[in-house]
Amino acid sequence: TTKDNDQLTPPILVSSSGGNAGLAVTTVGAQECGMTVEVIVPETTKPLVIDKLTNLGAQVTVFGANWNAADTLARQRVEELNHAAANIDTTTTPPTNNIQAYYVPPYDNPLLWEGHSSLVDELLEELPVPSTTAQEKGQPTMGAIIASIGGGGLLCGILEGLERYAEEDEDGKGPDNHHHHTDHTVVVCAETEGAASFGKAWNQPTTESQQQFSLSSIDSIATSLGALQVTPVALERAQHHQRKTSAEGKDTVLTSLCTDEEAIDACVQFASDHRMLVEPACGAALAVLYSERLRTPLLQSNNVLQQYPQAPLVVEVCGGSGVNVDLLSMWKEEYCTSSSSSSSSSK
Repeated sequence: TTKDNDQLTPPILVSSSGGNAGLAVTTVGAQECGMTVEVIVPETTKPLVIDKLTNLGAQVTVFGANWNAADTLARQRVEELNHAAANIDTTTTPPTNNIQAYYVPPYDNPLLWEGHSSLVDELLEELPVPSTTAQEKGQPTMGAIIASIGGGGLLCGILEGLERYAEEDEDGKGPDNHHHHTDHTVVVCAETEGAASFGKAWNQPTTESQQQFSLSSIDSIATSLGALQVTPVALERAQHHQRKTSAEGKDTVLTSLCTDEEAIDACVQFASDHRMLVEPACGAALAVLYSERLRTPLLQSNNVLQQYPQAPLVVEVCGGSGVNVDLLSMWKEEYCTSSSSSSSSSK
């Protein structure tokens, strides 16, 4: 519609995605708001996800070897659309709004982080407040939150949520007067070895080298974790969370890198235990507990979890759009062999 009808032409939404973010933009933008949505996905995106995007109404372009290449094209597309709109001859074409297109980031935006942070609120509403004796000893409400890390958006949100409670804990009380304690909550950042943009950056020797680190390529079945470089804000917030307990010698930010085989095996075991399908990106977080190789050092070596064994461990289970029964069966056949007996179910 035009200004003649006191309305503006709705802008086009352009996003880059390995799957889940694009589905969110399309569901809200195209399905609920009737807007045009363009999603640029890398060549590694599963046909299953592309079909879902198309069926929801997105205009899908497949481009590039990884998400970073797709994201570059998405940003260029927004510039092209807005440049074309600015050069329209309004003497022959009805005027529209100046902005023709908006770029919708899949993870690197404060609004997304704020939304993700609400999961901490939900967890603390569900979990019991530690006893007075446990609080006096510094026991956190959650011993650990284990989450898969891609570009770092979810991690930024988790750390924002923990910080919000920590700030209110300065007077001994969290939101709604619950005596929650989150400073000592361990955040376990899970990735596959071939998509470890956060883990490898975190282990760089200096803050500057952390911020500058980038993978040369993504070499993993967990393609939706496939950002070559994590957002710098994730590193900054992780450093802040770690510094709060560094004087006590406690490690509250950990990295956990699993193999593709361990990620798939965790997906298979989770499906058997809970009758839910998740994709390999989520399997990276589940592998922290399902894989004995990863679980044992976490529980036996981390000084926080050793000190507070009663504090619950939370796994953020996410990422179910790029999987179905046939895919999981194929991955199981390809990746999981009898040698994977080193993984044992954690219930």
